[in-house]
Amino acid sequence: MTELILIRHGETDWNVEKRLQGHHDITLNAEGERQARALAQRLKCESFDAIYSSDLQRAYLTAQAIATACDKPIQKEAGLRERCFGIFEGFLHPELAQRYPDHYAALQRRDVDARYPRGEFECETLTEFNARSLECVARIAASGHRRALLVTHGGVLDCVYRRATGMALNLPRSFEVLNASLNHVTWEDDQVVILKWADIAHLAQGALDEIDQAH
Repeated sequence: MTELILIRHGETDWNVEKRLQGHHDITLNAEGERQARALAQRLKCESFDAIYSSDLQRAYLTAQAIATACDKPIQKEAGLRERCFGIFEGFLHPELAQRYPDHYAALQRRDVDARYPRGEFECETLTEFNARSLECVARIAASGHRRALLVTHGGVLDCVYRRATGMALNLPRSFEVLNASLNHVTWEDDQVVILKWADIAHLAQGALDEIDQAH
């Protein structure tokens, strides 16, 4: 059995604006950097065998803060990237509703086989993204680690939660996927169990005040 600590990257300006990021390589904003330092403080005394990170910089920079505090190397893993949304990336939701009403309606109803028009990158369907994400996480879980830390994206966390609970991909999200949150699961063969989800105790105001004073 492997325990996985899954972390969504820290905040970006596009998170604040609610722009679809996908494979666009957006960096952390000042609050995201602060959240990464808070994660590092929270985890520096934790024991784990490896750190994996999406190769997109918003995740990698979050992982880097933790890796520095824990004196661990980072293994980049493109399989932990966010879903690619094709032409949708960079747009706000109201803009998408106006420009691409039919495709946006498919996004809203979580059509698992919808493929939006190509933008800078080719879009993944939700089915393809789910398969890619879970294959990557399962492969890491089978790598012989007792405990591993994965810094990734909201979409990947969504897939893992649904895998653990049996919740269908096309159902609306009814659980939280938070920036800089800690999400613990055990993964053994086909059995995935959630131990803790959406833990942001390290982002409480008092904890952040301590981070600011130390920085």
